[in-house]
Amino acid sequence: MTIFEVLNFNRELLERLRRIGVRLEDTAYIDLFVDFNNMVGAGDKVSYAVAVLANKYGVSERKVYSLIKRFQSSALPICPAKNDCNPRAV
Repeated sequence: MTIFEVLNFNRELLERLRRIGVRLEDTAYIDLFVDFNNMVGAGDKVSYAVAVLANKYGVSERKVYSLIKRFQSSALPICPAKNDCNPRAV
């Protein structure tokens, strides 16, 4: 299967994800976010968890904070057609 075929087959899903702000590269950090939630849930301080995870995953602390903020944000409503809603108006 070619890249085009994968994109074409998943076009609607990918477009909806793009409209709500999901970035393809975010998939590389799913385990980081799971580890963050586990650490904070176990009682670790946020700043400690961020420092440990930045070191473990080889990214900056600023990147970890940015990922946490993005992953915790609410998804905007998904519009059925390209111009049916304005995300800035929500």
